[in-house]
Amino acid sequence: MTAAAGLPDVFDPRVFAAGVPHEAFRHLRDTAPVAWQDEHEVLGWPAGPGYWAITRYDDVRHVLRTPEVFSSWLGATQIRDPEPDDLAFIRRMILNMDPPEHLRLRRLVSAVFTRRRLERSASTIAERARALLDRVAPRGECDLPVDVTDDFPLANLADLIGVPIEDRELLLHWTNRVIGYQDPEHAEVVRGPDGKPVNPRSPAMLRDMFDYAHRLAEHKRARPGDDLMTALVRAEVDGRSLDDAELEMFFFLMVIAGNDTVRSALPGGVLALAEHPGEYRRLRADRTLLPGAVEEMLRWHPPVLSFRRTATEDVRLRGRRIRRGDKVVVYHVSAHFDERAFPDPHRFDITREPNDHLAFGQGPHVCLGAQFARLQLRIFFTELLRRLPEVQLAGPPTRLTSNFINGLTHLPLRWPVS
Repeated sequence: MTAAAGLPDVFDPRVFAAGVPHEAFRHLRDTAPVAWQDEHEVLGWPAGPGYWAITRYDDVRHVLRTPEVFSSWLGATQIRDPEPDDLAFIRRMILNMDPPEHLRLRRLVSAVFTRRRLERSASTIAERARALLDRVAPRGECDLPVDVTDDFPLANLADLIGVPIEDRELLLHWTNRVIGYQDPEHAEVVRGPDGKPVNPRSPAMLRDMFDYAHRLAEHKRARPGDDLMTALVRAEVDGRSLDDAELEMFFFLMVIAGNDTVRSALPGGVLALAEHPGEYRRLRADRTLLPGAVEEMLRWHPPVLSFRRTATEDVRLRGRRIRRGDKVVVYHVSAHFDERAFPDPHRFDITREPNDHLAFGQGPHVCLGAQFARLQLRIFFTELLRRLPEVQLAGPPTRLTSNFINGLTHLPLRWPVS
């Protein structure tokens, strides 16, 4: 198949580096809500077979809630196909599983990823937010991701997992390598014998991360701590603990997803406030509005742009025939601006109600770390409102080159200093 003439391209990651293509998504929602997209060669990465782009809110929810028809396991969850030799290993990650195996691992992790464990860290998280903001406050300006928000979730996550202070830069290095593999600032392109770039999510490229995960696990078995890695190596469900591959993939998921979602949401929320000064002042005047404001920030700037599924059978959606084995990609960032689900969606409203956004997914794969992400966001914005006067943009933001993560790599801000 080839894309229908006149339909916009929402595959190319360079499109998102220029800003979320809202007009393109509106056109797709209105005229072709299930639209075939070509996977052309881009930035040295080879072409793929193409996929169906799902852009309306109700359809995105439907796909995410029906794993029996739209599978995470068949082809994993990234737009780009994994190498066939890597697929079996990639399927060991909970993100790339379907029920019932997915449910066993989810039960195991839920047993250790408890609200009580997370909220015990709240005071430390608040102290960290204050320290980072106090460091830049006297300057009257900063590049928010570089100076503040890259460090904040990274350190919080390292505390939660139990990663020693001296190793924490490894987490940022691994995240940039995996998430920013097409971004000119972060890409570390390694080419195979055939000259083609090697997928940064392949087991070979992740070996240093996996080796570290095993060393950390062994350390926690010998010297247990009050942290997630200690709990994971001890946990069992139905008499089974994590095997080596599952441990590796859980560590990957915690490091990459646990870090980069909050890392993307924080500057995205600040950008939303700076671009909507009326709502910003409203929030500054009434801090009780913060929980709802955080939810609106997540709707406005979802950390994840898209997720991929694979059809398990022939199925029709919005009159289009999706064949068994076809890739199906849901666009959260389009669903969040669907007028059918959100009245006046391009109005940033910190009191929007209801606000049933999809920033943390839907269905069996709803994000395990959503509570921890919300906790960090609420604490950070509490301290931002307390520590800094109203911030303004000091220049245009720089966006990550990615069709997966809605990242901001630079966000120059300024504020008055008394």
